[in-house]
Order: sequence, then structure tokens, then C-alpha cells
Amino acid sequence: MRPFLLQQLQRSELRLAELDFLLSREDVMADMDGFLKLSRERTEVAAVAERATRRRQREAELHDARRLLADHADDAEMRAMAEEEIAAAEAELAALEAQLQRLLLPRDPDDARNAFLEIRAGTGGEESALFAADLLRMYSRYAERQGWRVELLSEAPSDLGGYKEAVLRIEGEGAYGALRFESGGHRVQRVPATETQGRIHTSACTVAVLPEVEAAEAVRLNPAELRIDTFRASGAGGQHINKTDSAVRVTHLPTGLTAECQEGRSQHSNKAKALQVLAARLQEKERRERAEREAATRKSLIGSGDRSDRIRTYNFPQGRLTDHRINLTLYQLGSILEGELEPVVSALRNAHEAEQLAALEASVAA
Repeated sequence: MRPFLLQQLQRSELRLAELDFLLSREDVMADMDGFLKLSRERTEVAAVAERATRRRQREAELHDARRLLADHADDAEMRAMAEEEIAAAEAELAALEAQLQRLLLPRDPDDARNAFLEIRAGTGGEESALFAADLLRMYSRYAERQGWRVELLSEAPSDLGGYKEAVLRIEGEGAYGALRFESGGHRVQRVPATETQGRIHTSACTVAVLPEVEAAEAVRLNPAELRIDTFRASGAGGQHINKTDSAVRVTHLPTGLTAECQEGRSQHSNKAKALQVLAARLQEKERRERAEREAATRKSLIGSGDRSDRIRTYNFPQGRLTDHRINLTLYQLGSILEGELEPVVSALRNAHEAEQLAALEASVAA
């Protein structure tokens, strides 16, 4: 294991003892918010400490197995047993070090949150709207595979069954962390259903993934800075949806940012969800501006997440998906569009962690 990671490991073990002491104090237990925060931190630090203990144990067992092999080089049975133990110990040590490396990297506190996922049709007219529907289906199916709950908050259907715009709320542990790198421009190359001469067209959609803010944070929006409009929802929804002004649009006057929700029957519920989406968009705007200020001269390996980035191409004639940020090419477009997105998500996460590791190593060496 790299020396700077060993230092991080030692600090984690010291922090575990400190947290155990703090959590035993009556004044800390009396502050429920503080107690829960420390408890969550202890769970994370304990996971590191457990693997560190197991790593030391397996290193000792590996040392003993190697000594056994050296002492019984002429005994075929003992040699075979020692070699088997050495292979098992080395494999487990490699897995433990990979786990520890991931656990010791800095974590974005938003990664565990639910996510809002926005899809907007771009260049390409109706074909772009149809591609937006394909993306919505892909993300919905991926979320279902993860056991997450998917809720369509708002939609603007197109004439041919696509979407000009759609906003999903994805509820589940780690939803934002898994989907955060989907933000950007998605390009499709295929023969549209409306094409009579078999020519391949290129269309595009933009995707934005935002962490859901706590309901209390959404409520803190200054009412004087908001304009709230109600209207009748569009799209499918039965008789009720066409007779009641239950849909809500909230506009943040200082920035012009808007959010709407039209899927619920309750105007109160729609308003609460629209406020959460608006708060998430404002938070993302602040986060993006801060990142631009702090890293104006350096572009991340994963990308800035700016909606103008062209991050990925879906090539139907070749059955190919290419993520341009990490030079990833997969010839399994059909299964990916059916929700088997994990190979892409994992590759992006691994690339991000490699960049984090390099940055951490550079900061320690500086």
C-alpha cells in the first residue's frame, strides 16, 4: 500500500478511538443532530478499521505461509498447502487494499443523496425528443435494477411520443453518487423512424443530475424571491389532470431559474416537490460557479458536468456506446439502453477515483 494511504489509515484508526470516546459523553448524546452525525462518521471509519485489521492478519498469515514453503521445499504435500495459502492470502490482500483505497479517498457528502435527473431534447427535432424518451427509459430501468424508486415529476411530450423535456426524481441510497457523471451532452447516431432514404442522422440531448436537498433547505428559500404559478397539467393523467389547476411552477426571480411539478394530484405536494427541485438547481448553480472559480485552469478527467459538454455517443448502426471523457467504448448498446448501465457507471467511478488518488498523492508530496 502506498505510504500516504498508510498515513491515512493510521489517522482513521486514531479517529475511531476518538469517536468512541465522544459518543460515550452525555453532552454529545444530548445533542441528537450532532450524535447522529458522529454515529454516521463512526460507521464509515469502523469499516476502514475492520479492513485494516483483516489486512494485518492476512499479511501475518502470508508471511507464515511463505516461511512454511521455504522450510518444506522437499515435501510435496506441505509445499502444495503453503502455495494454496499464499495464493489465497495474496488475492484477499489485493481485494482489501482496493477496498481501503476507495474508503480512504475523500467523499462527496452529496453522493448518498437522492437525485433529480433532467433530460432535455436538443438539436434534431422530433428525433431528439424520441432519443430523450430512450434515455428516460434507460435511466428508469437502471434505477429499478438498483432497487431505487423512480418518480416522473414533470414532462413535456412531443408529437411522436418522445419528450421535449422530462424531470425524474430517483430515490435510493447513493443515487446521486452513481449518476452524477451522466450530466452533459448525449449524442445519438441512427436512422430515424421518419427517415425514408435510410440516412443516418445525428441528434442530441442534454442530461443534468442534481443532488436532492433536504426539505428544510428548500423551505429556506426566500418567499419574496419566488413567483408561484398554478396551471393545468399536460399529458396523460386521466380526467382529473385536465380539470384541476394542480400543477405548480416556481420561479426564482433573482436568477430566473424555474422548476415545476405536474404529476401529483395535490397542489400542495406538487409545490413542495417543485421547491425541492428549484433548491437543487440553485445549489448546483452555486456549486458550478464555485468550481469554475477554484479550478478555472484545470478540467477534470470526468468533465465539468456542464450541459454543453458532449460526453457520450450512442451509435446504433454499430451497436456502440462511446464515453469520450475516459475513452470508453462498449459494443453492448442494446443492453445498456435496457438499463444495464453498470459497466459505464463503474468505469466512470473508477476513473474519478484514480484522479482523486493522483491528486491526493500529489498534495502529500508537495
